[in-house]
Amino acid sequence: MPSENGGLLGPLFGGSRADAELSDRAFLQAMLDAERALAVAARRAGVVPEPAAAAIAAACQADRFDPGDLGRRAEAAGNPVVPLVRDLTGQVTAEAGPEAARWVHHGATSQDILDTAASLVAARALGPILDDLDGAAAGCARLAQDHRDTVMAARTLGQQALPTTFGLKAAGWLAALDETAAGLDRVRTERLAAQLGGAAGTLASLGPEGIEVAAGYAGELGLAEPALPWHTNRARVAELAGALGAAAGVLAKLALDVTLLAQTEVAEANEPAEGGRGGSSTLPHKRNPVGAVLIRAAAARVPGLVATLLGSMAQEQERATGAWHAEWEPLGELLRLVGGAARRARELVRGLEVHPDRMRANLEATSGLLLTERVAGALAGPLGRAEAGDLVQRLAREASDSGRPLRELLLASEAVRGQLDEGEVDRLLDPEGYLGSAGRFVDRALAAHQAHRGPR
Repeated sequence: MPSENGGLLGPLFGGSRADAELSDRAFLQAMLDAERALAVAARRAGVVPEPAAAAIAAACQADRFDPGDLGRRAEAAGNPVVPLVRDLTGQVTAEAGPEAARWVHHGATSQDILDTAASLVAARALGPILDDLDGAAAGCARLAQDHRDTVMAARTLGQQALPTTFGLKAAGWLAALDETAAGLDRVRTERLAAQLGGAAGTLASLGPEGIEVAAGYAGELGLAEPALPWHTNRARVAELAGALGAAAGVLAKLALDVTLLAQTEVAEANEPAEGGRGGSSTLPHKRNPVGAVLIRAAAARVPGLVATLLGSMAQEQERATGAWHAEWEPLGELLRLVGGAARRARELVRGLEVHPDRMRANLEATSGLLLTERVAGALAGPLGRAEAGDLVQRLAREASDSGRPLRELLLASEAVRGQLDEGEVDRLLDPEGYLGSAGRFVDRALAAHQAHRGPR
C-alpha cells in the first residue's frame, strides 16, 4: 500500500495532498491506529485490563518505529505486521511491563491489521481526492454557466457534426465528475470497513465478546462495521478500485477534450500559461497542454492497476496465498495517481482560457454544412424524407468539393427554391437557432450539481 512520491518522476504523477496519506509513515501509523483501537475496544468489552490498554495506546506512535527496518524484517513473515507487533510488544514491555505487553495484538491476525490500515489510508486519502474532484466540478460549473450560450461545433468521430455550446461540453464534464465523486464518497463512507476476524475469521480467541470487540474496533476507527470478517471476500477492495478507475477515466476524458481544443488549428481553449507553463525545450512558440497531458498519462496507468486488484479477488478458503499480498502496492498507486490527476484537473479548469471568437470561426469554416440536418428536416415535409435527404446530401457534397457555400447552392437549386425562400434558408443556416435543448441540459446539470453538493 505505501507509495513513494518523490524522486525525479514521482511529482509528475502524484503531487496532491493525498500523497501525505500514502507515505510509508502514514501507512505505519494506520497500522498502529488499528492496534490502538483493538486495545481500546477490548478494554471496553472487559477483555483487556485498563492499564494494559492505556500502555498499548500510548506506544502506538509511528515516530517510535522505523518503516525501513520493519520492511526488511517483513520478508521473513511475508508482511510487516509481524515485526511491528514484536517491536510494539517490546515498547510496551519496557514502559509498562510484560503483563501489559501480553495484551498487544490480542485477538487479531496480521491481515486484520493490514486490511484495516489499508481502509484507513484509503479513507484518509479520499478526503483530499474528493475535495479536488469537487473543486474541478466547481470550475466546470462556472464554465458551464458562463458559456451556457457560447456556440461552437460539436464533433463526432473527429468531424464537425452539429452546433452545440461550450456550456454543454463543460456541463458534460461536470456531470461526470459529480457522478464519480458520488461513487467514491459512497465507497469511503459505506464500504471501507474495519477487519477483525482472528486467525480463521471466527474471533475464537476473544471468546463470547468477539462481536462486541469487533463493533467497538470499527467504531473507534470511524470505519464501517462489516457483518462478518472479509479476509477472502475482496468485494470492498474491488469496489474501491472500480470507483477510482471510473474517476480516472472521467478525468482523462476531460483532459483529452482540452488537448483537442488546444490544437493550433482548433485553438478554442488553452490551459493557463503562468510561470512558463507549457513551454517547449526547443520551440519557443509552443504552449503545450501539460496539465492535460499529465492527467492522461496518470490515467493510462490506472486500468492495469484496477485489473490487478480485480484479478486478485479469487482468494482460497479462509486465507489467501499471494493474491492478498498482490493488492497492497497497486492500491496505493491507484490512490496516488487519481489524486494527482484530480489536483491537476482542478487547476486546469480553474484557469482554462476559452476563446468564443475562435469557436465561432471554426463553426463557420464549412459555410453552413453543420446545418444540413436542419435543412433536410425542413424539406422532408414537402419532398419526403428520403428525397430531401438525398437532395441535401448531394448539395453538401458539392459544397465540400467545390468550396462554394452551402447557402449559395441551396438558393441555386430549383427543388429547394420551390419550397424555401432566401429568408427561410438563412434562418435554417443560423447555428444559434438549432441548439435544441442544450441550454436546458446545462441548467439541469447545474441544478444537479447544487443538489450533489448540498449533503456534503
